[in-house]
Amino acid sequence: MNIIIIDDDPLVVESLKTIINANEIDISAVGYNGLEAVKLYKKYKPDLILMDIRMEKMSGIDATEEILKTDPHARILLITTFQDDEYIGAALSLGCKGYILKQNIKGIIPAINAVYSGNLVFDSKIVSNIKKYSRKNMDIGLSERELDILLLVAEGLNNKEIAEKLFLSEGTVRNYISNMLDKLSLRDRTQLAIYYYKNLK
Repeated sequence: MNIIIIDDDPLVVESLKTIINANEIDISAVGYNGLEAVKLYKKYKPDLILMDIRMEKMSGIDATEEILKTDPHARILLITTFQDDEYIGAALSLGCKGYILKQNIKGIIPAINAVYSGNLVFDSKIVSNIKKYSRKNMDIGLSERELDILLLVAEGLNNKEIAEKLFLSEGTVRNYISNMLDKLSLRDRTQLAIYYYKNLK
């Protein structure tokens, strides 16, 4: 796997390089603003971009939009100190693969590996914000219990884990998921998770 690191703070860049190099992940290049991110992506075509959001010249959100225009399959993992709903909503609507907080340094390598494997990754604090945020904004014809299960599917829990968390049987969870797939005209639980994250207003 090879990645690009983009952050306007040189100390953060060096810290990330140290952590990532220690885990045998190749770093193709580093940059310090969104404009550099766009140029470096075109040049190196990395497996993943780890990128800050608030930067001078071009933000991480704007850079994400530019990169995904040229390559809709680009894996972009946003890393920030901010938890604003505005940024969460923008990141999700654009199609970034994850949004984690810099405070969660221990979670960076697992997040990189998960995104590289094709999963969506959101910091637990972000997921908590999304839950509050989405209950107000999602009108998709699901019951409160179905929304609970949808959130847990989006967090990556399997049926057994969801059943234990909500004190239901695995069969009941399977039935709920089957009903949600029918209601939303989706094929599988991966599409459910993507639907959840992409349909926040």
